[in-house]
Amino acid sequence: MQKQELSDNEQYSDTDELYEHFKIIVDKGQGSVRIDKYLVNLIENSTRNKIQKAALAGNILVNNVPVKSNYKVKPNDIVSIVLSHPPRDTTIIPQNISLDIIFEDEDLLVVNKKAGMVVHPGFGNFEGTLVNALAYHFSTLPYFQTDLDKRPGLVHRIDKDTSGLLVIAKNEFAMNHLAKQFFNKTTKRVYNALVWGNFEEDEGTITGNIGRDLKDRMQMAVFPDGSHGKHAVTHYKVLERFRYVTLVECQLETGRTHQIRAHMKYLGHILFNDERYGGNIVLKGTTFTKYKQFIDNCFEILPRQALHARTLGFIHPRTKKEMFFEIDLPDDMKQVLDKWRSYIHFNQLQ
Repeated sequence: MQKQELSDNEQYSDTDELYEHFKIIVDKGQGSVRIDKYLVNLIENSTRNKIQKAALAGNILVNNVPVKSNYKVKPNDIVSIVLSHPPRDTTIIPQNISLDIIFEDEDLLVVNKKAGMVVHPGFGNFEGTLVNALAYHFSTLPYFQTDLDKRPGLVHRIDKDTSGLLVIAKNEFAMNHLAKQFFNKTTKRVYNALVWGNFEEDEGTITGNIGRDLKDRMQMAVFPDGSHGKHAVTHYKVLERFRYVTLVECQLETGRTHQIRAHMKYLGHILFNDERYGGNIVLKGTTFTKYKQFIDNCFEILPRQALHARTLGFIHPRTKKEMFFEIDLPDDMKQVLDKWRSYIHFNQLQ
């Protein structure tokens, strides 16, 4: 039996789907056994009930075809499974942290995450995260009271210093159905980003595999020849030009680690003040001291990468109606854009 499991970093990275995807090739000598029983013995911290619910939602595939939990595995079957949330070693501590809730019902809630908030506890960030806040918010729900190991239903995430919209499931039913939508790439996600440089074109599409940079493991890189990484597609459109920087809209067709940040760097348009990718220095513009001071002032107002998850669309798991949410730019990005507008206007008058 061969099992391919996403690494922790790949599962929990910027704009990446949070479902847990296993790919298993059944051994040649494997006897006939129900797939739920087969999988529960292979996947650490899973339960038969959880696997059966995944099958009910159509999240267990054999040779690319959804199967029921009573399917009998056969030698050389290729089994793929998407679980609603991954098992974690970290104990989640509920914390009474304020949340900007945009929408909530019995199945899900949509929040506007502020820049600077880590989504999930991890090394160096075990408290004060979005998950800690959600654990407190969900503490009275029966689903989360029956099992202390239950995790708030994150099915996607955005990076610590990216602001914007996230949908969170409140029960197993919603988790399975939302995870499936992210897996099938049927959700709608649009970001606004301020990037260095001026685009020649008004819109375009970036297609190129994204994987861990071979020289700098803290960065993701684009591999256009497909030699590494995963298939990734970003559609972009220019919203406003400021000569040395540009405000763009990015629509994700896929959701890969640091997808927008890596794709924009590949185009030569690193995100404004993106320290990890080298956008926290003057990359375009003049050599005048006043210009450098202007950029430093912008960095002080916006001490993070200029990236905001502005819109989010999906099908409601229970009502089957399309849900669509949009949240305005946060104040730090608004202030920097206003400074750029004033700067360009002043210099045009000179």
